[in-house]
Amino acid sequence: MINLELPKKLVNIQKMTHQMASSMFRPISRKYDTAEHAVPTELDAFGKMMGQGGMGGLGGGGSSSKDKKDEGVKNGGNMMGIVAAIEMMWGDAGLSMAIPGQGLGNAAISAVATPEQMEIFGKKWAAMAITEPGTGSDSANIQTTARLDGDEWVINGEKIFISDGGRCEVIVVWATLDKAKGKAAIKSFVVPKDVPGVNLVRLEKKMGLRVSDTAAITFDNVRIPKDHILGSAEIDTKKGFGGVMQTFDNTRPAVGAMAVGVGRAALDMTRELYAKEEVVPAYDRTTFNASALEAELYRMEADLEAARLLCLKAAWMADNGQPNSKEASMAKAKAGRVGNYITLRCVELCHAIGYSHDVLLEKFARDSKILDIFEGTQQIQQLIVARHMLGLSSKELK
Repeated sequence: MINLELPKKLVNIQKMTHQMASSMFRPISRKYDTAEHAVPTELDAFGKMMGQGGMGGLGGGGSSSKDKKDEGVKNGGNMMGIVAAIEMMWGDAGLSMAIPGQGLGNAAISAVATPEQMEIFGKKWAAMAITEPGTGSDSANIQTTARLDGDEWVINGEKIFISDGGRCEVIVVWATLDKAKGKAAIKSFVVPKDVPGVNLVRLEKKMGLRVSDTAAITFDNVRIPKDHILGSAEIDTKKGFGGVMQTFDNTRPAVGAMAVGVGRAALDMTRELYAKEEVVPAYDRTTFNASALEAELYRMEADLEAARLLCLKAAWMADNGQPNSKEASMAKAKAGRVGNYITLRCVELCHAIGYSHDVLLEKFARDSKILDIFEGTQQIQQLIVARHMLGLSSKELK
């Protein structure tokens, strides 16, 4: 059973990651928010220190480690990723996503790669390419194609909004083997970025996460080896595209954790600013006996904690081999909404200083918005949860 208290090994990781986020991210946060698309070379050593999945990449995943004291209960790569993501995002969301080797594509590899593929791709910086110009939240509508030609796959299509697409080593590309067979034919492929036909079209200018490059890339008759497909090439119309969707079961709790981290950063900074005015929350009083400001802080704290626990539960289920699609969507929906609300509300509560460049509150608000959108919008998450709760398929409830 899940324990709501973190085990000692994860507490140590939490403290270490928070210290690094505080000392390495915060001092250069504004610098790279202003210099959009500049390469944060200060993170190179940080990426090597973390290692690929060694401290839990932002995409979650990774192998689970068994703790003898837990009698078989595992707190592995997913749980580790949640803990690390919250603390790193507390430091700076954009910089956290720009750490070399910590791409969302690594979660896809961890979710469905064979042991042999893990040996080849497990330590490479992997971006994930799903979204297309005409395909946003409806992943089943993917138009990028993959055709088997002898011992090679030939990939053609266009992908947009690829996080780390300009700096990564490989790209996990979602493509269809047969458009006529619908979502069951959608598979994921590992495409090295330096192969002929992979063309970086542009880096997007964004409201938030400005240091994290977001790329548009075209694939023009790109040839990759036959074994670069993740999972089976067999089209199983009964199973659908559950194999590639396992990626989201890993990444959605991690994105929820990112939103929790940014929300926590905004809430902590708001408390600091109000402490200077001698407005300090007193937890021995109920909301009925507190000022309006104190009551607001209490409510935001409670919502943030609820979101954190949902993310931990979804990650714990993944580490212990339990189906967690519903819980992953619950965590992403709750955390994305709460994180965005808290950052915006903190800007309001701090008045002029919250809106100015003198503090990072306005940056937290800008960064948080995308965390409620990517990896599936708020509306998509609620739809997935509803399908699970009602026992309906995607065809029955759209």
